[in-house]
Amino acid sequence: MTTDTPGEELLIVTGMSGAGRSTAADALEDLGWYVVDNLPPSMIKPLVELGAQAGTAFPRLAAVVDIRGGRLFADLRDAIEALRGSSIQVRVLFLDADDDALVRRFEQVRRPHPLQAGGTLLEGIRAERAQLADLRGDSDIVLDTSRLNVHQLTTAIGDRFASPDAPRVAITVQSFGFKYGLPADADVVADMRFLPNPFWEPDLAPLDGRDPAVRAHVLGQPGAQDFLAAFTAALSVAVEGYRRENKRHVTVAVGCTGGKHRSVAMAEELADRLTGMQGVTVSVRHRDLGRE
Repeated sequence: MTTDTPGEELLIVTGMSGAGRSTAADALEDLGWYVVDNLPPSMIKPLVELGAQAGTAFPRLAAVVDIRGGRLFADLRDAIEALRGSSIQVRVLFLDADDDALVRRFEQVRRPHPLQAGGTLLEGIRAERAQLADLRGDSDIVLDTSRLNVHQLTTAIGDRFASPDAPRVAITVQSFGFKYGLPADADVVADMRFLPNPFWEPDLAPLDGRDPAVRAHVLGQPGAQDFLAAFTAALSVAVEGYRRENKRHVTVAVGCTGGKHRSVAMAEELADRLTGMQGVTVSVRHRDLGRE
């Protein structure tokens, strides 16, 4: 029985302490990788085999392995070579940074270096660099994080390891009624109370904004189409900024008085327009439908 599933990927994340392994692990997890932190090298192959035997093999597995493993860390190169002979695609990501950057980061968090012992911080960094020199040379990707902040590092990880078809931003368009309060998680708020309220139309009052008659009435009001065009264009600019800042979940709240007619119709139409935007997924929620 084979233990390797074609198409599986294994990424070994390693490198210098303080170079951003935790940030990289978080970014990979957000991209859909199954991430295991501080895994002894001898456990990597059994982990992959366990997933295959259970019928739930992880298609994209990332194992963070670092010097904290002590003597176990010395087994990493042998473990990598053993796995390279399997059907699993194995890559090694080595995160590095210059001594000045590492010293600054350790001083900011006020934690000792794992190899510092009774010496200085710089001595610990240099000892680790010497131990990792061969592994660095064997790595598939070496990423220097010296000049990267956490957002830039997350972007760099996304550029290299996101699935080609993976959405970069998930947008939730949520209608609501102002009389019930603003949504606490709203990132952007649009106020539809500049449009006439269908509540005052006897035929439309019992319906809500999902009904074709209400939607046509709201979208046909003066200013509705102009607002949608301008607001969609503004959101497209904002989404590009969210991508750069690695904000992956955005809530666009669209409000009217009661959250039943105008906000619902406009939220539905806005979601339709955003759905064609590249690199995003769009969902719609109507928070206050059904409330009196």
